[in-house]
Amino acid sequence: MESLDLLRGGLEAALSPENLLWAALGVLLGTFVGVLPGIGPAMAVALLLPATYGLEPTAAFIMFAGIYYGGMYGGSTTSILLNTPGESSSVMTAIEGNKMAKRGRAAQALASAAIGSFIAGTIGTLLVVFFAPALADVAVDIGAPSYFAIMLLAIVLVTAVLGSSRLRGFIALFLGLTIGLVGLDLSTGQPRLDLGQSLLADGLDIVVVAVGIFALGEALWVAAHLRRSPLTVIPTGRPWMGRDDWRRSWKPWLRGTALGFPFGAVPAGGAETPTFLSYILERRLAGKDHEFGQGAIEGVAGPEAANNASAAGTFVPLLALGLPVTATASIMLAALQGYGIQPGPQLMTTQSDLVWTLLASLLIGNTLLLVLNLPLAPAWAKLLRTPRPYLYAGILFFAALGAYTVNQQPFDLLLLLVFGLLGLAMRRFALPVLPLILGVILGPLMEVKMREALAISGGDASALVSEPLAVVVYAIIVIALVGSVLAGRRAKRSTLDTEPDTDTVPKQKEHV
Repeated sequence: MESLDLLRGGLEAALSPENLLWAALGVLLGTFVGVLPGIGPAMAVALLLPATYGLEPTAAFIMFAGIYYGGMYGGSTTSILLNTPGESSSVMTAIEGNKMAKRGRAAQALASAAIGSFIAGTIGTLLVVFFAPALADVAVDIGAPSYFAIMLLAIVLVTAVLGSSRLRGFIALFLGLTIGLVGLDLSTGQPRLDLGQSLLADGLDIVVVAVGIFALGEALWVAAHLRRSPLTVIPTGRPWMGRDDWRRSWKPWLRGTALGFPFGAVPAGGAETPTFLSYILERRLAGKDHEFGQGAIEGVAGPEAANNASAAGTFVPLLALGLPVTATASIMLAALQGYGIQPGPQLMTTQSDLVWTLLASLLIGNTLLLVLNLPLAPAWAKLLRTPRPYLYAGILFFAALGAYTVNQQPFDLLLLLVFGLLGLAMRRFALPVLPLILGVILGPLMEVKMREALAISGGDASALVSEPLAVVVYAIIVIALVGSVLAGRRAKRSTLDTEPDTDTVPKQKEHV
């Protein structure tokens, strides 16, 4: 009850008319900047953070929370409408959300993303309020072997269990892991696959890779088929979610929240793994008559909830341990330190007023985001009424702008073209995009965690199974692989049983 009383005090300080105006301004600015492809919530917060420096701490935190959640929602908007994820955690939203947009269901995808973000963000913030100290203690006990096992589980499920073709899945995964190797070896400092280019020493930014594969690859594919298909306008469909959309979304919202928050609360967890796992889970639970691959709303609702719940969970290590586990959390740490707040175990007692105002401002910013942007979903969807040549010309412009903004290097534009051509080739040969993106994101993280585990044990490989959680995850991997093989054989056997026996079928008389 003490936490609830403190949160009530923070809400009373944050709900004045002046502070609500700052919150609304933060949401609008964050959404506007986050909509630009390649910017994402981290850069949106970084760009607009100076706007909070001249404000009182309470007003600054209110505006800061609005910018934070507005930037996250803006990133999902570009993923759905333009197939251009602004950051790695929005990749899963682009896969099904853009297909929904092409089917005239952009407004439903945007609405499901907004409501799922609100539910996950609210639940996640309340969990931070009540369980931050206890969750921080649990998070510290999870080591590198468990991280490695969980990421291996995600890769196995995507490539060997859920894919329609294991061969194509492993080819795409190999490409992704190869791209993830580019840069300096973290242990030896030796360059890997940098082609003699010093600009590749830091590796390839996931934003450049994702924007090239998704946005530029899609634009090139459409341009290559314009002569074969008429110049049609993508329909916008009905403006709001129907009863069936609500029925199909509410469970993924809750499951995504349950998956996302623990990964955010675990130091070095991040939002990528829970969004991948949420997509995999929803696809597995969808049954035979699913729409995955054609635009399933579950594939938007679950990952978006996981993304926002993970973002809320990052406040556990940030406030309780002083550990920023994401780029956005690092900027938030700088903002807290700018007001003389040093996160750590004693933060809740030494700076209780400002901390509870910050947590209350997250709830306010999340609510305003829903109130202001949910009615705008049909308006955003009308952007798709633009004829395709003009639409994709705009996509190319913003994709180039987003790729250049990441490092402000013209070399990134060349990389964007290379990955755009790779995306075109993958569409031509029906290679799945998901394993490639998964390899690019999780490959370097798996390498780091594996080396951490081996370094602690002096090179003993048994360290990878030294934690109970890691053993459980490996058991799940084995069960999933065996189940996938048995299901494939069963499906093949049933197909053979349904084929007609050519020996018993009477032959037709030949016509002379």
